[in-house]
Amino acid sequence: MSGCSHDCSSCSQKCEKQDLRAQLNQYSQIKKVVAVSSGKGGVGKSSVTAMLAVMMARRRYKVGVLDADITGPSIPKAFGVTRKARGSELGILPEETHMNIKVMSINLLLEDENQPVVWRGPVVAGAVTQFWTDVVWGELDVLFIDMPPGTGDVPLTVYQSIPLDGNVVVTTPQSLVQMVVSKARKMAEMLDVPVLGFVENMSSIKCPDCGKSIPLFGDGAALDRAAADSGIPVLARLPMDAAIATLCDSGEIERVVCEELHPAVDAVEALLKK
Repeated sequence: MSGCSHDCSSCSQKCEKQDLRAQLNQYSQIKKVVAVSSGKGGVGKSSVTAMLAVMMARRRYKVGVLDADITGPSIPKAFGVTRKARGSELGILPEETHMNIKVMSINLLLEDENQPVVWRGPVVAGAVTQFWTDVVWGELDVLFIDMPPGTGDVPLTVYQSIPLDGNVVVTTPQSLVQMVVSKARKMAEMLDVPVLGFVENMSSIKCPDCGKSIPLFGDGAALDRAAADSGIPVLARLPMDAAIATLCDSGEIERVVCEELHPAVDAVEALLKK
């Protein structure tokens, strides 16, 4: 009905849920699909997505990354992928990284990657759906979806048209950011997408002299309260690391070592083993 909030628990209407899921490309077999989301941009969602993909690939899983951030794509840059995606009679062929991670992004289809994508919401949402229906992913153990920020057209399209098995919510320690991020968590829950847990990025910085961990944006207590109230675990707290930023900027994210992220990778691996 018009104005539906998608929260059936608070609704008196007895309407049937419409299945809006799009058909996966017939030459693709994907075991699990995990979204990496946030209600706000600038929290490091794309870098967390890329690192999760890399660490799962190191565990010998077949991994893909769908860059759903159409207006702000950054996944190809992080992996150093500059070749353009090609088409065949089977569909669109994703590009592969050095570790054989399959990647699809709007930047792999544009003639100039610096060209802005000035499209209205329905067109952007349609492009994301095509990455599911028209891309030949082949056999994957897990496909990570780098979500756009917010709770608008594109996130809604992903949640409704792609069968998601889990969602990792990325935040930073500031209370204001966590309030916005909680909206993304609640949206996922309204649409029956399981939230695997939170990843707090930019949690602290290590003193180069003494090695002490220094919280720059707060102590993370707000996230701990949110986690306790929702029953959703904090999977990882990632420090600010100039080395990771440098590798990401130079297209060498596959060289990153981030021990703090292992519990989040464990959660994705546990999902695969269910």
